Parts: sequence; C-alpha cells; structure tokens
Amino acid sequence: MTAVTKTGRRKHHMSGGDLAFNIVNYTVFALITLACVFPFYYLFINTISSNELVRLGKIQLYPREIHFENYVQVMKISGMFDALLTSVARTVLGTLWTVAGSAFLGYLVSKKEMWLRRFWYRVIIITMYFSAGLIPWYMNLKNLGFVDSFWVYVIPGLVSPYNVILVKTFIEALPPSLEESATLDGAGYTRCFVSVIFPLITPILATLCIFSAVGQWNSFTDTMMLQPAGNHYTLQFLLYKYQNEASSIAALVRNTQDSAALGNVATKQTALSVQMTVAMVVTFPILLVYPFFQRYFVKGIMIGAVKG
Repeated sequence: MTAVTKTGRRKHHMSGGDLAFNIVNYTVFALITLACVFPFYYLFINTISSNELVRLGKIQLYPREIHFENYVQVMKISGMFDALLTSVARTVLGTLWTVAGSAFLGYLVSKKEMWLRRFWYRVIIITMYFSAGLIPWYMNLKNLGFVDSFWVYVIPGLVSPYNVILVKTFIEALPPSLEESATLDGAGYTRCFVSVIFPLITPILATLCIFSAVGQWNSFTDTMMLQPAGNHYTLQFLLYKYQNEASSIAALVRNTQDSAALGNVATKQTALSVQMTVAMVVTFPILLVYPFFQRYFVKGIMIGAVKG
C-alpha cells in the first residue's frame, strides 16, 4: 500500500503478510549467517583461551584466561614462516596469471573472426569433462621440470575452462559498438582488450579472483605430490601435516618454550592447541579477500542468469 504525504513524498505501508514474510526471511538468514560465522568464532576463542580449559572442553561461547602465546609459539615452528610466504606468493601470482590468461582467451573465443573459433572453444570445454588421469598428469609435469619448482603452482593453471566460459559470456553481453569505435580509430585486438574490454569486465574478473584465490590458497594435494624435497611447502600442506603430527609438534614447541611458560598450564602447548592455532593461521588470511571483491561478486556471478 502506498500513501502520499503532504510534502508529496510517497510512504509505503507493509501489509501483515509482507511484515510476517520479512520477519521470517530475516530470521532465517540471520540463523544461516550465525551458522557460517560461529565455527570461525569458536576456533578463534579456543586459540586465545587457556589451553588446559580447551583440553577439558570448557570453552564454548566466550574466551577464558585470554593469552596469545599459541600464535607466538606456532609461528616459531620450523618452516611456518617460509610456508606463509610461499602460500601468499602462490595465491597472488597464481590468481593474477589465471585471471589474465582466462580473460584474454575468453575475449579471443568471443570473436567470430577467430580462426577455427568453434573448434578451439570446444577443445577447451572438453577438458572440463575428460582428463588423462593422475599418473599422466604427474609424468607430464615431471618431464616439463616442474617437480620441486615453485612455478608448478602458477603455470599449469594459467587457463581455466570454467573461467573462460564466464568471461566469454560476459563479453558477449557488452554492446559491440564500444569495441567497433576503438577499431575504427586503429586499435588492434590487444589494444581493444586492454583499453576497452578490460575495464568493462571488472565484475567478472573480481569473481574469478575470488574463485582462483580460494582455490590456490586451499590447495595442498599438489604440494604433497610435486614437492618431495620440501623446498616450497604451503601453509595448507603444513596444516594437513601438523593435524596428523599434532602431538609430536606440541612436544617440540614445549621444548622451545622458556621455563616460565612451561610452568603455566594455561599457555602450555597441547596437540589440540597446535591444531586449532595452525588452522586459524591458515584460514584467516583468505577471509580478508572477500571484503575487497564483495561489491563485484554478486554482479559477476549472475552472468548468464537473465537471457534476452
């Protein structure tokens, strides 16, 4: 219902049904949000609470006997800082290369004048459904010299078929006249892509950045299989490794603590405290990615939802 006030402004009145729907809608989404946020909150309060209380399962809704010794000691674990640098470098470089490669290839396959465009596009799509398998994949990367190399995290994932599809769909929805005007001024394909297309496809590129960054940060199986020398371990692989060796790692950390810390039961390292703290250290950085790209994410992910 809409009413007009004396000032000429329209004032909307919700009916009882609309009000009830909004209450139920907000309540449901608030519960879903709480269910998503609470595991991170629970993990965090357990890392800053007394390790003895955590071991006894007495930390549920709020922290007790707050301290940050767990983070200090975990960062002293051998290889943790190097793994952090490797994960950050892998995520940044891998995301930039993947987004740039997929975006430019998506632009090329959207051009009707591209030589054998349909054939190459179908070849790209087929790779989403069929692969040679794990052993040929490993042998191929080994023969190319990527084993024990940092670049195995970046170059093999230069192009993602799914990302190419998203970029191609987004570009095809843009007005062709924008690129035609640049072409008439003498711009080539590369110039058109960099100066005209690239600024216009920011929403889909932000979406690809989120997908790629999360995938790069969370991956650990490639580290397990392709880094036998251990020169380029990532945080996720160390998390996997330390989850299985938490007891021995806790004992190692206790051996490096000073006598005052060892005498304090609240800060004395346990297998559970090491597991939770390492998990928090691994999880927190990638959570910072979302606020920067959230404004573009919804628009980018809705590509293809509306036709016509």
